[in-house]
Amino acid sequence: MFLIIRKREPLRQSPSRKSKSTSQTIYQISIYSSRAVLNRLLTMEEKSSSKTQGKAIRCKAAVCRKPGEALVIEEIMVAPPMPGEVRVRIICTSLCHSDITFWKMKDPPAIFPTIFGHEAVGVVESVGEDVDEVSEGDVVIPTFMSVCGECADCISKKSNLCSKYPFKICPWMPRYETSRFTDLKGQVLYHFIFVSSFSEYTVVDVCNVTKIDPAVPPNRACLLSCGISTGFGAAWKTAEVEKGSTVAIFGLGSIGLAVAEGARLCGAARIIGVDINPNKFEFGKKFGVTDFVNAANCGSKSVSQVINEMSGGGADYCFECVGLASLVHEAYACCR
Repeated sequence: MFLIIRKREPLRQSPSRKSKSTSQTIYQISIYSSRAVLNRLLTMEEKSSSKTQGKAIRCKAAVCRKPGEALVIEEIMVAPPMPGEVRVRIICTSLCHSDITFWKMKDPPAIFPTIFGHEAVGVVESVGEDVDEVSEGDVVIPTFMSVCGECADCISKKSNLCSKYPFKICPWMPRYETSRFTDLKGQVLYHFIFVSSFSEYTVVDVCNVTKIDPAVPPNRACLLSCGISTGFGAAWKTAEVEKGSTVAIFGLGSIGLAVAEGARLCGAARIIGVDINPNKFEFGKKFGVTDFVNAANCGSKSVSQVINEMSGGGADYCFECVGLASLVHEAYACCR
């Protein structure tokens, strides 16, 4: 079974690939929910790897040439991985709001032409020298946060910010500051936060891939690259939400809902969701949200005052999942 997820903006075909259809859209995401289909893909990858290893691969990618413009499906060249790198065939990719943010951005650190996408799952097609962590045929998720496993921060249980390969908004590969993408005219296409999953093939550093069980459905696994792990990990790993506690979540988007799920599994007794969209409450119930506060209908009271009153003095844990300074203030003001 295949599920195609489409975004509303129209998608242009490149001039060299004319098509009668104009109904395609910016992002086309194929989700393979059948284990049999995934196994077939793995078998195909094993057969093709021997033919493409060490060579450039010609494939299709959704390329953004200018900020705010529709992405264009183009044929590109993906160079083989250099030492410490991995070339991955993307099975499934999803859309994160960060992709949209940088797609609209007209000034640095945004740079064009680029290949967006950073939530994905794929199969290792080939590896560069000195790569022992994964091998051809492994199912992996790429992550924009590096893990070298050697530096003080990676070894520490208190930090996940690698100091050897720190995160930065960079159009290059982290070790060599060069690109593995070119169009058919030889023009360099830039990487997006070390992943660039809107391509049939991409190259990532081995410190930016995690091997997973191939039994995990790809349409779930791709979400672990960013939003779900961010929210779930905030509740489970960072805050270590305690059983019986009260949690307040500001913003019930994908990250906020992931926080709710993490808090629920940690045993939180009460999970208060805050949003301006009342429809989010019914959806949030599926992830453990027990109470809802509509931030647009608090009258003369602030959101923090409402939460302090309904929780008898404030929540034990507060999570701000929107990115607004005013909400950070409100979250702090209602934290017990």
